[in-house]
Amino acid sequence: MKNILVTGGAGFIGSNFINHILAKRDDYFIVNLDKLTYAGNLENLKQSENNKNYRFIRGDIMNSELVNYIFESYNIKYVINFAAESHVDRSILGSQIFYITNVIGTNVLLETALKFKIEKFLQISTDEVYGSLGAEGLFTESTPLSPNSPYSSSKAAADMMALAFYHTYGLPVVITRCSNNYGPYQFPEKLIPLMVINSLNNKKLPVYGDGLNVRDWIYVIDHNKAAELVLEKGKIGEVYNIGASNEMSNIEITKLILKRLGRSEDLIQYVNDRPGHDRRYAIDSTKIRTELGWKPEFYFEEAIAKTIDWYIENKSWWESIINGEYRNYYKTQYKL
Repeated sequence: MKNILVTGGAGFIGSNFINHILAKRDDYFIVNLDKLTYAGNLENLKQSENNKNYRFIRGDIMNSELVNYIFESYNIKYVINFAAESHVDRSILGSQIFYITNVIGTNVLLETALKFKIEKFLQISTDEVYGSLGAEGLFTESTPLSPNSPYSSSKAAADMMALAFYHTYGLPVVITRCSNNYGPYQFPEKLIPLMVINSLNNKKLPVYGDGLNVRDWIYVIDHNKAAELVLEKGKIGEVYNIGASNEMSNIEITKLILKRLGRSEDLIQYVNDRPGHDRRYAIDSTKIRTELGWKPEFYFEEAIAKTIDWYIENKSWWESIINGEYRNYYKTQYKL
């Protein structure tokens, strides 16, 4: 039995990871530590909440006493750190919480993991730490870090700290850096759910700048299968890039969603670009493919259709969010 602490497990990627793992394996015991900030939602975990190999604890990774208690009480031997403030727009509006959670919070986890001599610490990071690409080229694991937003700089700092704990103390750290995820349970402020929800509501679809910013899109289950593989077989002290080689611009994604939903492109509204908006991300995932045998299983056309259909079928899920505590924020920022 692998006793695993999953942090941020009520968020988009973390909840999909827990549901995926517990549906197919009985050798993982997962303790999910989540503060349940605005992006954390226990509704994401309904299929897992009664699983005998699952426990949920509401709390902050900044709470060293609680983290210590969890490690000791549940004999934690593995950590997967999904917990993060992750939205670039929010980091521009207010950066401090990003550094508190993503840097200091990660430090608490690393210190505790060192104390309890765990077997592996998987730091879930992002391709955004590499900065922006031109029209050509790909991010490799040796690409110098050059973050351009408060969010990405906080993740880069956490990555460097994790590697420092490996080099200095021998803590068994592995880092994954993934491209843009999409899929069920993604919070409505992100591009794909935002465009789907606005389309369903016949609201304007706000597109930054000229809409030609490019991202490499990966279905969340493919990401989580890669994370599972790295946890099992990833080499200590290494970084693994995860990407699906599926580059699309924001405007292409937007038009695809409109077409799928039978809506007019007249709903597109170009808005002022956000500060420091990286032009292009693209991942070279050769290392994880050759060393660990991973490859994406979902074709984009199939997975984006599944994702759009999920938001159509789960209107109550996203309506409870955009009409709830953060209603004014969404109406102001995204015209929901």
